[in-house]
Amino acid sequence: MKTTFLLLSVLATAPAAALFAQPAFEGPAPSPAVVERPELRRAAYHQRIDEVLAWRVGQLKPADALLPDMGAIAAKLARHEDADLCSRSVITLMKEPGSGPFWMFPVVSVAFLGRDQLSPEARQAIRRAWSSGMQLRGDTENHWAMYYTSLYLMAELYPDEPGTSWYSGKSSAENLAEARGYLIHWMDLATTIGQGEFTCSHYIGEYAIPMLFLSSWAKDPAMRQRGHLMLDWVLADQFANSLNGVLHGANARSDDTAISERWNCLSSFFSWLLLGNTPSPAGYGGWGVYFAAAAKNYELPEVIYRIGVDRDQDFLQRDLKRTRRRWRNSDVFMAPIYKQNYTRRDYAVGSYQGGMSDPIQTHAWDVTWAVPDPRGKHNTMFSMNPVSAAFDMQTYFTEFPDHMMQGVTKEGKASYDSPDKLLGGSRFEQVFQDRDTIIALYDIPPGTRFPHVNGFFSKDLVNLTVDPSGWIFAQGGNTYLAYRPLAGYELLPVAAIKSSFTGERSHLGDQRLYSPHLKNGTIVQAASASEFKDFAAFQAAIRALPLTFSLEPVPTVKLRTLRGREVVVTYGAAPVVDGAAVDYAKWKLFEGPHLNAEKGSRQLTLTHGHLQRVLDFNTLSITDRVLP
Repeated sequence: MKTTFLLLSVLATAPAAALFAQPAFEGPAPSPAVVERPELRRAAYHQRIDEVLAWRVGQLKPADALLPDMGAIAAKLARHEDADLCSRSVITLMKEPGSGPFWMFPVVSVAFLGRDQLSPEARQAIRRAWSSGMQLRGDTENHWAMYYTSLYLMAELYPDEPGTSWYSGKSSAENLAEARGYLIHWMDLATTIGQGEFTCSHYIGEYAIPMLFLSSWAKDPAMRQRGHLMLDWVLADQFANSLNGVLHGANARSDDTAISERWNCLSSFFSWLLLGNTPSPAGYGGWGVYFAAAAKNYELPEVIYRIGVDRDQDFLQRDLKRTRRRWRNSDVFMAPIYKQNYTRRDYAVGSYQGGMSDPIQTHAWDVTWAVPDPRGKHNTMFSMNPVSAAFDMQTYFTEFPDHMMQGVTKEGKASYDSPDKLLGGSRFEQVFQDRDTIIALYDIPPGTRFPHVNGFFSKDLVNLTVDPSGWIFAQGGNTYLAYRPLAGYELLPVAAIKSSFTGERSHLGDQRLYSPHLKNGTIVQAASASEFKDFAAFQAAIRALPLTFSLEPVPTVKLRTLRGREVVVTYGAAPVVDGAAVDYAKWKLFEGPHLNAEKGSRQLTLTHGHLQRVLDFNTLSITDRVLP
């Protein structure tokens, strides 16, 4: 009790500069242990918020006459500092408005944080910018979430104004109605058939930040409540797919860095800020400052905190998601994604059924193992087909097709047209997961660009053993791994892409399993080291598993898993487990010990132990219960 009181006193009274001499991303890794007392969690959360804002302000140069960007202004305003400097900086920056959602939502944050701090001239400069600067809506789910949230809030902030005063040519009321209509439509999609950009390494920010803004600043109580519900929903989904705060498993969109260093992404900022169980990425993820600027308006519900941190048993979570919109080459507008993750203390296995969610940045499956400090660690294993195709690009994008493949590599997706890439979806991959067993099959047509399989072998693996049986054994942390390629291969060094924009590469010690065979496959079985006497005993158990496979006419695997399940997986057919075909039509929106929702329900039940919270978009209500 004495220690607790002392800690609370220090957090409440210590000056910001003294508390944040070293940013969190350079300090020791935080403990993954549960903080039981809510008041301590809240105090630590507020400390982390203040740290982000203090760090951002601390990056400014005292000699600068003006603040350089919206992030710096937002941090100053959130700290109620230098209102005159903020006003002069806003006036200057608004002389050349940007375009699109990545300009819009930072300006919204400044407009609302500065309502009682900015000068009338600065507020008017913001208003003029929304009249003179044409705003492009973008073409992805995250773009539209940011765009319409920003438009909604600005139309509420400046009501009853004519179309001549808005870039869109529509009145405030018309802008408000359009933005409200889309946001409700998007929330209906996400809460009935699943989100399209699901468990993203970075794009979590592009949903969490707008929803925080909506829940903080919307005048309409219904829209404010929708923002709160959706923020809870998105964060619960994200944290249920984390291992000690590190996002794992299938991602609708990731990037060339986070695909190998799973921690190194914006998702980890939200785990650090809201859960406190993993280090923050460098610079607090960049966009983190905008969430931090309004974060004290939101407190993570205890049940979501517990789902993210309090793991006392293994659990399997199944979720229904959807692909991004298909504009060509498909009779299905948005195909269902059947996603699952199996989480244990030492590792997690996550996947969806394969095929293409997004052609450029999809990650279909992986095994990720726990490490004490994830910074710089490549604690993951997976395989994929690095297809690059104009057909795929034209399916999902509406631009002119002639230069799509070349153009996308200059837009932050440098690896797309590279044969050694590790990121992206393939129409020629089918994935099946049974708890901690993965079977990925490939049937690649002749003439496909990059007709091979790439498997990722981390620099951090130890005891890597190529066994005469055909299995490759390795250990990552406290996890034993068995990888079985179904066709010939060689191990090659990986020239990792350091920047998704420049394509700059470096050799970090990882290896790529290169298998140049059209009919192909990968089997991976994971287990905790504590389950076996030693590594040799694990290898013996894997070699003893009944396994048969063939590659013609299509790849087929029959395996008894380490957990005693008989699985048969044939490319193009429904998987069979213990004699019964898997029926994806019965897949619920969420199903597991922590997240549960029926397809089409608009209602999510969050459960951890005796705690339960129901998020209901039908009644726009939140119900908290303590179960018997």
